[in-house]
Amino acid sequence: MLKDKRQEVCQLIEKGREEMVETLRELVQIPTLTGQEAEGQKHLQSLYSRLGLKVISLEADRDKVCRHPAFVDSGWDFQGRPNIIGILEGEPEAKSLILNGHMDVVSPEPATEWDFSPWEGRVVGDRLYGRGACDMKAGLVASYFALKALLQAGLKPRGTVMLQSVIEEEVLGGGGTLACLLEGYTADGLVIPEPNMKIILAHPGVFLFRVRVLGRSAHAGLAHTGVNAIGKMNQVYQALVALDEKRAEEKHHPLLEVASSGRSCHLNIGTYRAGDWISTVAGWAEIECRMSYLPGEDAEEVKRQVQQTVDEVAQHDEWLRQHPPQITWLETRADPWEQDPAHPFVTTFRESAAKVDASALPLAGATWGMDTRLAPHFNMPAISFGPDGANIHGVNEYVDLASVINCTKILASFIMDWCGVA
Repeated sequence: MLKDKRQEVCQLIEKGREEMVETLRELVQIPTLTGQEAEGQKHLQSLYSRLGLKVISLEADRDKVCRHPAFVDSGWDFQGRPNIIGILEGEPEAKSLILNGHMDVVSPEPATEWDFSPWEGRVVGDRLYGRGACDMKAGLVASYFALKALLQAGLKPRGTVMLQSVIEEEVLGGGGTLACLLEGYTADGLVIPEPNMKIILAHPGVFLFRVRVLGRSAHAGLAHTGVNAIGKMNQVYQALVALDEKRAEEKHHPLLEVASSGRSCHLNIGTYRAGDWISTVAGWAEIECRMSYLPGEDAEEVKRQVQQTVDEVAQHDEWLRQHPPQITWLETRADPWEQDPAHPFVTTFRESAAKVDASALPLAGATWGMDTRLAPHFNMPAISFGPDGANIHGVNEYVDLASVINCTKILASFIMDWCGVA
């Protein structure tokens, strides 16, 4: 009986492919940069309502979320930027589930380098191109159609199923998933269909920092009387590169290395600014960096490694000894996260996937931060699993449409097994 119903659900998902693709195109055509998610959220709210879900429009309460230890201030006002929650209520004694995804996307720039408009949602072969197509509007669509197919097949989950479309995940902001969970919209498990047809069970912690070095300005015609901050900062740059390479050799996490071709952690120097005028010796230089660290590592110890590296550069340079580089730790951060692979939530997911997809899904980690990191604060198991694609955050981002269909089947199968059906 259940086997036949599972097959029927998969067939309904296949038949609904055209509708799924069109729904995804419509979402991609709505620019939803972080801070500008409102129109996309209205679209999801309409879809959830049409499915007969109880729909909640939730704007974050800043006074409440800012007190939580995982809160990160995105810098945007929460007003007019709701999270949208669609609830299919079930029996209290049955297991409940959240399918969560973020509406916000990163900038498509340089947009002129794209083969098509990043807001077009162009379909070429089995790929749909556009900013946010893979990260992660395809995941939002897969979650919606997984639940829709179950209802079309006459199956009602016994446990509560909750669809959450949240804001500001791309900047690790506290106004999205954290706000929803703090308001009590929790469950017995959390799936976030971020890109990757692997079962993601871990990600590193992340923090950002800025290093500023002062020099001594002088006219270019008297450059020998100045101290060029660029040259001084170059020493810091090289030392941080060496720290990155050292940590790469010494720090290993098997799940993270699956996701990143053998590299578990990174120190990336993302911006470098210096000076004010071409005819002036640069009187200042500044770099901004992203540092990742492994589950189980102490964040303060990692920060001490950075501080020690910069201090050692200063000790070997007379100018920098007298004018030490200044390190500023920025607000944006993410705690590391790791899910026990033996937890019934994970094992059930793997079993459910195997019932609709003969290929074994690998366990892996991600090398970026995700909202799954919030689950332990609310005693929830969590995984990330979503459609495949490429060029995420880059030019010509696309999602593989076959993987969207497959992901939708797996999510539907998991709802059947985790929540039960009646």
